[in-house]
Amino acid sequence: MALPTITIPDRLGAARTNLTDKLRRKPIADLRGMPRDIVEHRASFTLYRYSAVRGIEPRGRPVLLVPPLAAPALAFDLRRGCSLVEYFVHQGRPVYLADYGPVNFAHRGLGIEHWVDTVVPAAVDIVAAHSGADAVHLAGWSLGGIFTMFTAAAHPELPLASATAVASPFDLRRVPLLAVARPIDRVAGPLVGPAYRAMGGVPAPLTRLGFQISSLDKYLTKPLAMVVHADDRDFLAQLEGVDRFMASMYAYPGRTFGQLYHVVMRTNEFATGTMELAGRPVELAKIDVPVLVVAGTGDTLAPEAAVHHLLDLVTGSPDGRLVRAPGGHLGVLTGRAARRTTWPAMEVFFRQYDDSTSTADAR
Repeated sequence: MALPTITIPDRLGAARTNLTDKLRRKPIADLRGMPRDIVEHRASFTLYRYSAVRGIEPRGRPVLLVPPLAAPALAFDLRRGCSLVEYFVHQGRPVYLADYGPVNFAHRGLGIEHWVDTVVPAAVDIVAAHSGADAVHLAGWSLGGIFTMFTAAAHPELPLASATAVASPFDLRRVPLLAVARPIDRVAGPLVGPAYRAMGGVPAPLTRLGFQISSLDKYLTKPLAMVVHADDRDFLAQLEGVDRFMASMYAYPGRTFGQLYHVVMRTNEFATGTMELAGRPVELAKIDVPVLVVAGTGDTLAPEAAVHHLLDLVTGSPDGRLVRAPGGHLGVLTGRAARRTTWPAMEVFFRQYDDSTSTADAR
């Protein structure tokens, strides 16, 4: 069957419609979140379960999504038609999310160990109990992937079927942006500690600025891109989704920022595979479940080399895999290409470890 031909008048008509909607401030993107219910609300996080889709038989073990800090959890559910959550629920997979909510001055004393030893383990146990599943797929993006891996390493007693890290850098010497920042750190470093301790953390505007700097080329060329793609409604809808995401950035808690600053600028501790948390070493080599690593081919914040270094560290995992997918730091998780790359690759991996026999064999 012949495909319809898109003519110049068609494109001009589409561009005119999109421009009219923009001028009228009529949303192009469908920014409704996928339906969900609160499973449990605690002081440090809220656990959500996304509603199953009517007519689709539930199947597979549940996946628990682990967000980073500062970036809002809506990254997993950016917009209708381009939502990782939407994709998984349409596969019939039970989907849960641990949402930490915004950070404020009261959270200034929380460090990485808070998420690794308290928040993520508690969320895993609740998901297992609520779903009735014998094991849970744990999947995190960016710093959430780092939380995921250190949790799996620190708590072998957790009922995990697998652990996935998307765009999570473990060898920070491979991040060009940080190489540029280190000479600045030698001059301004002594001022950083007193500054973030006085503020209780890093304010949301600064975390937003950092994210924008990591994709500065896209940020600067955005007006031109909107003109070039004026007839592409899905492209413009994606920009709206990303704009909302950027406007929803949170602050970083002070102690966690201090730990990360030390790792990033001074020690590159993640690259060793061992991190000191709550007075004891946590070794990634102790992870004994299948591991999936997803790297974005256009990610400047977490380049491929920095991300796939994780596979050199999880030597105790029975199955370590790398998926390379197009997109930057956010795009590899929820860009338009992720529909065909990242999400199906994750689902294929989860399916392989959806029953106890597969997991036992892998171990």
